[in-house]
Amino acid sequence: MKKIFRVLGFTVAGVLFVVACAAAFVSVRGIPFYEAPKPQVANIDYTPVRVAQGQKIVNAMCADCHLSRETNALTGKFLPEIPEDFGKLYSANITQDKAHGIGAWTDAELVGLLRTGIGRDGRYRIVMPSFAHMSDEDVYSVIAYLRSNDAQVQPNPTPSHEQEPSFLAKALANTVMKPLPLPTQPVLAPSPTDAAAYGRYLVVGRYMCYDCHSKDFKTNNALEPEKSEGYLGGGNSFMTPDKKEIKSRNLTPDAETGIGDWTENQFVQAVRFGLSPHGPLNAPMPKFSLMDASEAKAIYAYLQTVPAIKHDIPLFGATASVATR
Repeated sequence: MKKIFRVLGFTVAGVLFVVACAAAFVSVRGIPFYEAPKPQVANIDYTPVRVAQGQKIVNAMCADCHLSRETNALTGKFLPEIPEDFGKLYSANITQDKAHGIGAWTDAELVGLLRTGIGRDGRYRIVMPSFAHMSDEDVYSVIAYLRSNDAQVQPNPTPSHEQEPSFLAKALANTVMKPLPLPTQPVLAPSPTDAAAYGRYLVVGRYMCYDCHSKDFKTNNALEPEKSEGYLGGGNSFMTPDKKEIKSRNLTPDAETGIGDWTENQFVQAVRFGLSPHGPLNAPMPKFSLMDASEAKAIYAYLQTVPAIKHDIPLFGATASVATR
């Protein structure tokens, strides 16, 4: 019996030693670096049409995190909506400044970052969404806008703040949170004439609604979004600027807990103007005022096709809470 306990003791000690070594490795290594992606990108024409489309996408998907109210430019800032469990995380300067922004980046390097989450320096951006399903045309439009004469992207020498990830963030970045691979073939958007297919593209590709409106960032499946746990059923947690928790809304067609009892017009009003059937939406909604009504209608058409999930999300205060990137 003593021998059994001695063997058990050695086994437990060995396991604890391995765990301690792994924890020390994660703590020292921090957020991992990777080989910088090298996508094959032809010369991108910065046409007025692309600049306008890019402006719409950037203001919907990037400005919320990168726009500083102090500089009125995309110089980056502290991200208070990220739960404290992940530490203190900051968005980067993405103006055209060559030293502190992306002015020295090539178009291919920007495509690589947007697709995989890995920068030209090899650093993995753990909280930045990777646009694996965004069409090539939309990606090129984003880059065209970032190269434009708009005031938000003009060179600004504000340095990007160093990240202060928690041990949990480091551990996740070394285990379950991984960069995405580059697409192996052209990425095309469906025709807007197919409302449901186009709506799916908007939900998983252009606007990535599923990323916030599924159960948890940690269980989202970026390569196969529909396999994300609680796909579009809501419940993902965010922090308001005054440190109150808010959860994303259930967007499935469940009549009791989702949007199954919403009309198309009610959904359009909620997405574009922040006015839901139950009252004004809370931050970070509304944010899609530049979205075309046709886009919002396509999203509504697609949402009617996804499996209904009965998931009652407590309202934040007296109003409906919808969190979307």
